Amino acid sequence: MKIAVLGGGNGSFAAAGDFALQGHDVRLWRRDAEAVAAHKAAGSRISVKNAQGTHDTQLSLVTTDIAAAIEGVELILCPAPAFAQPDIAKQIAPHLKDGQVVYLPPATFGAMIFAKTAHDAGNKAKVAFAETGTLPWLARKHGPFEVAITIRAKRLPTGVFPLSLSDHACQVIDKAFPGVIEPCGDALSGALMNAGPIIHPPLIVMNAGPLEHFPTWDIHKEGTQVSIRRVTDQLDCERIAIREALGYHGPHFPLVHHYNREGEEWMYGRGSHDRLTDSGDWRENIVLTEHRYMREDLRTGLSFFLSCAQLAGVETPLVKAFLAIGGAICGENFLQGGRTLASLGFGDLDRNALQTLLREGYVA
Repeated sequence: MKIAVLGGGNGSFAAAGDFALQGHDVRLWRRDAEAVAAHKAAGSRISVKNAQGTHDTQLSLVTTDIAAAIEGVELILCPAPAFAQPDIAKQIAPHLKDGQVVYLPPATFGAMIFAKTAHDAGNKAKVAFAETGTLPWLARKHGPFEVAITIRAKRLPTGVFPLSLSDHACQVIDKAFPGVIEPCGDALSGALMNAGPIIHPPLIVMNAGPLEHFPTWDIHKEGTQVSIRRVTDQLDCERIAIREALGYHGPHFPLVHHYNREGEEWMYGRGSHDRLTDSGDWRENIVLTEHRYMREDLRTGLSFFLSCAQLAGVETPLVKAFLAIGGAICGENFLQGGRTLASLGFGDLDRNALQTLLREGYVA
């Protein structure tokens, strides 16, 4: 099928390369005109490394024109960072057409940023906006047009806005991820599956010393010790408590499954943590105050979780603690100015009104 991929980072290149490898018609959009020109000059190709070897893939279009990128496509995949979502949503809003599906993996309620932006722009097209709990690939770019995919997701719990379009959205997304998509309800349920704000804040805060001392450090290997794991599991319990208080049922995809060698599979399946650390791609220099684990997962992601906890009437002491400590590390107040239901424009809705909107969509 025809797929548009938005962005130029690890996730976007993994998506474009992997989809092309599967035989899909793939268009890649990014804002960097110089990078797009270089990619076209190199033949609009992506080299994909995976467990089966190295594969040369051909994209049908590489462009800075977002209207051209999404024209006639069924699926629009946007794995861009949360901070890029508002700008991309504004650019894409006028061009969306009936039947298209916008999928953000993951998104911190970014599906609603895209949906609200299209609505506010006056676009009445019947479009589904969906998000899941993790990036579908554990991947790193090895060059400007080369990406290494260590793991592909095995289970992707997916929430859809409006919920009334869930069947259609999941059927379309399933064409790109056969047998992997699991409907988990509305877009807020999908947002509360986001694993990044659970796994990464303990790793980056509790490894602050070695991160600032050593030139490279694999926080997923040396930094994932028993005490940190206990904190991660407790933080995840707070996420699950929010989901339950808002009426969402299991499976909640508890993060503990990510580390287990047996039992129920998590989003990436059994043994994924070992394959990640064995790859060596996550041994890197992390600038503590700038890395996306701090800026996106902690500041943005945990701010949103706290906002949902307040709506649900749930106490989340660890969420608050990591926001306070992360802010102190960065010399800022992360308890103010993050992503919240109010900052996204939904602060005047009580729980019932919000869930009616999530279910039925915009009626006008």
